[in-house]
Amino acid sequence: MGKELNITKGVIWKQLLIFFFPIMIGSLFQQLYSTVDAIIVGRFVGKGALAAVGNTGVFINLLIGFFMGISSGAGVVIAQFFGAKENKSVSKAVHTSIILAIVGGAVVMVAGILAAPTILQWMNTPGDIFQQSYDYTKYYFYGAIPCLIYNIGTGILRAIGDSKRPLYFLIVSCFANIILDYLFVVGFDMGVIGAAIATDLAQCLSAVLVLVYLMKAKGKSYQLHFSQITIDPRILKSIVRIGVPIGIQSIMYTVSNMIIQGYINMFGTDTIAAWTAYGRVDFLFWMIVNAMGIAVTTFAGQNFGAGKLERMKQGNLTGLKITALFTLILSSIYLIFAHPLLLMFTGDEAVLKIGVYMIRCFAPIYITFIPIEIYSGTIRGAGTVFVPTLITTLGVCGLRIVWLGIAMNYIPNIVTLMAAYPISWIVASVLYIWYYHKGRWVQIGKRKLKLNEAIEYHVSCKSEEIQNKIK
Repeated sequence: MGKELNITKGVIWKQLLIFFFPIMIGSLFQQLYSTVDAIIVGRFVGKGALAAVGNTGVFINLLIGFFMGISSGAGVVIAQFFGAKENKSVSKAVHTSIILAIVGGAVVMVAGILAAPTILQWMNTPGDIFQQSYDYTKYYFYGAIPCLIYNIGTGILRAIGDSKRPLYFLIVSCFANIILDYLFVVGFDMGVIGAAIATDLAQCLSAVLVLVYLMKAKGKSYQLHFSQITIDPRILKSIVRIGVPIGIQSIMYTVSNMIIQGYINMFGTDTIAAWTAYGRVDFLFWMIVNAMGIAVTTFAGQNFGAGKLERMKQGNLTGLKITALFTLILSSIYLIFAHPLLLMFTGDEAVLKIGVYMIRCFAPIYITFIPIEIYSGTIRGAGTVFVPTLITTLGVCGLRIVWLGIAMNYIPNIVTLMAAYPISWIVASVLYIWYYHKGRWVQIGKRKLKLNEAIEYHVSCKSEEIQNKIK
């Protein structure tokens, strides 16, 4: 079985990297799902299909992202219980989380299929790619339940310090996706529908692997027993308290990206295809910062639960330094190899020219985003979610929407649109640094942790009282 990792002791930078690299590589393979779709449809179907796949991404993330936020809340709760060695609460949280994944997946599937035509129209999807965009979206959402089961299962394992096992499952399913993509898109000539079906089947495989692993975790606090699947109201409240604000933040991110995609769509198919190809290259940066954000959140959750606040803060600083180093290296690679990287997705010269310009504008400013991910990870790991959500939704998403609404009316070009990113990143980063060093988030987290402990004690006493009466 996989090995749990107690990160409340030991050398901080080593433990962060041990936890970080499997998550980062896992994120790479996770992104390969959509990247392989983009490469294959772009090369074998055409730039219209490439634009269609890219056009649907923000809408898919709108619904999937909210419930991914819920799974993040579950991960924080489980990490705190695990750090505090509350094994019964870990078990209850695991079973409650699995139910949330199943119910959430069903809601996402139905909502996504029903809302797709309206949302795609609202996004100004060009007529020549509308049908392909709708087809890809509809078939993709058929796989929503296994997608959320895998991701919440991954959150469970990462919360107890096992970041390697989810990686193994993801590698297997990713290679399955590549094979199925070629089979359905190239072999059966099913176009974007084939790409979506291939992704669905691969996600089913990853969901089955993570469920089987949790079921076979004999004697572990996180072992899954289908006979014990039930919702614990106390734990559900904690998961919702932490997860819903993260989910709302994800929605706000996606709404702002949908607005941006709407503006991108106004510039035509070449720009849409270039934006899609750039996004498939750009994911390497997001893979790094998101992986370190997850590592820092889990590190903070376990150490906060164990009462090691100074160690938690040291982990935050170490996470910042490591992420900054990786970002500088990656930005340099982007600037040097922009053209060859984009050639993987398209050979169209007009698309390549726009895509290279995008990379050279964004690569030097990636570093301004780092504080948002790392500081918010530490603060949320301590159980404080309202202010981070407020900073991100207003400082990043809200500011971005306001900028586009005003600036694009006066200077409606691609440069004005792209400027929304660095402006919002810098403002939000400054706000996070200020709030973190102010320190009030620590006291908020302590109060909520003590409240959970008091409720747990009360429930335990009641249970003993009932058992004594039975005896």
